[in-house]
Amino acid sequence: MLLNLENLKEKYNLKIKGVLHIGAHFGQEFVTYEKMGIKEVCFFEPIPETFKVLKSKVGEKAALINTAIGNIIGEVEMNVETANQGQSSSILEPVLHLRQYPHIQFNKKVKVNITKLDTFIDDCEKYNFINIDIQGYELEAFKGAKEYLKHIDYIMTEVNREEVYKNCPRVEELDDYLSQFNFERVETTWDGVTWGDAFYIKNK
Repeated sequence: MLLNLENLKEKYNLKIKGVLHIGAHFGQEFVTYEKMGIKEVCFFEPIPETFKVLKSKVGEKAALINTAIGNIIGEVEMNVETANQGQSSSILEPVLHLRQYPHIQFNKKVKVNITKLDTFIDDCEKYNFINIDIQGYELEAFKGAKEYLKHIDYIMTEVNREEVYKNCPRVEELDDYLSQFNFERVETTWDGVTWGDAFYIKNK
C-alpha cells in the first residue's frame, strides 16, 4: 500500500469491520490489519506458487482463496514475472511497464481460475472495505462486483494515468464507474509516476 491505511483511518474516522484484499501476493498487509484490529480478512491470490507462500505466512488467521477476481467465471492466462517476486504479474500484457522497469521481464504465462466477487455475496455482511491491486485489471473486478459494491464503504485501489498495461483503465474511468455506487476519490498518490494508489469513500 502506498497510502497509509492507519493514517486514513484517523483522518476519515473509518469504521472498517472486514477487508477483502484482492491481489494478496504474500499477504504483506496482514500485519497492518492485525494492528488495526480488523478481525475479518479475506485474501484473494490467483498464482499457485504465490498462494503457497501466502498460506505459509498467514496460515489460518485469515480466509485465503486461490483465484483471480474479474468479470468472468472460468480460467484466464496471466503474464507472470519473477524479478519483482511476481508483484507485477497481470492478466493484462505489460506495455509502459516494460520501459519503466526493463529489469522486470514477463517470462512465462500461467493459467489461473477467475471468478466474480459477486459469487461471494453471501459473506457481504462481514466486509465493508476492498483493498485491490491487480495491475490494471481493477475495473474488470469492480464490474464483476455490482451487488457486492452496495455493501462496501471504502476502497483502496491501484490506479493508472497511462497505459502501464495494455488497455488498462485510467483513474478517471474508475472514478466514473465507482461514482455509480456513490464512491468519491478522496486521496491519491502517484508514487509510481504513471501509477499510484487511490482511496475512495462511499457517500451515504
